[in-house]
Amino acid sequence: MPLRIVYMGTPEFAVAPLKALFDGGYQIAGVVTVPDRPAGRGRHLQASAVKTFALAHGLPLAQPEHLRDDGFLRRLREWQADVFTIVAFRMLPEEVFSIPPRGTFNLHASLLPQYRGAAPINHAIMNGEKQTGVTTFFIDKNMDTGRLIFSEPTAIADDENAGQLHDRLMEMGVRLVLRTVDAITRGTVDTIPQPRIPEGKLKTAPKITKETRQINWRHPAEAIHNRIRGLSPAPAATTSLLHRETKTLTLVKIITATCDNTPHNLSPGTLRTDGKRFLKIAGGHGSIAITRLQPAGKQAMNIAEWLAGFRHPEHYLFI
Repeated sequence: MPLRIVYMGTPEFAVAPLKALFDGGYQIAGVVTVPDRPAGRGRHLQASAVKTFALAHGLPLAQPEHLRDDGFLRRLREWQADVFTIVAFRMLPEEVFSIPPRGTFNLHASLLPQYRGAAPINHAIMNGEKQTGVTTFFIDKNMDTGRLIFSEPTAIADDENAGQLHDRLMEMGVRLVLRTVDAITRGTVDTIPQPRIPEGKLKTAPKITKETRQINWRHPAEAIHNRIRGLSPAPAATTSLLHRETKTLTLVKIITATCDNTPHNLSPGTLRTDGKRFLKIAGGHGSIAITRLQPAGKQAMNIAEWLAGFRHPEHYLFI
């Protein structure tokens, strides 16, 4: 008999596994996602991607503000699920994850135990990793520490950005969620504890902050390039363009770039350009050639479009 599943998730990454379960005829007893949040310049309430899917397909929906709310816990029990499936949601209290008799499992976009946390895709690329993957595990009281069910690795290409890797891991995640649900249904799950990582070797993936996004031009070009890739296309790495004489600053998002490790003797942040087709910024070692950027208050544009309106580059410095 098919398992009754309560599915919890929020962003687009979580829609694909939910769609696969729904299309595959699995019993979705209910869907849980975050409350609608203000978004955009108009601060209009915006539904999560998972809510949009649930409503479009007539699935029972809950949007608790507080996960320990008595009414929410009562509704979870009324759905009588065998298992909870979690993809890109929130950390669950024991009152929630202990409800289903077959357990609560999570899909995580890394090869656990590395990159526990909210932004594993971004941090893996920013750290220059050559491999990542997806993992399913049973939830316990701590963040991303539960017993492992399945994992699937994949290589990270040298020029791959977070958006591209996100889409690949999303498809891999679909397969792993279905495989996990099927194994739980058959009673063939054989979990293992997460490997112990030596002190100083465990890498985490905390939320992306304003500080995380800031480019430090004193760093080697390869490290800067990894930061740009790891934050592209959104929220994007940021830098400030300083006018040397007026001291005015313009915030700029760097969306895509390439890396040139050729040595130079320029100060970090120095611009080199032909004024038409290329813009290179000196790093601590090597340079970054910007190919797409977005100045504050403007639309994203390729470098040729931006250079068409950029005058006197010798007056500027990236900081």
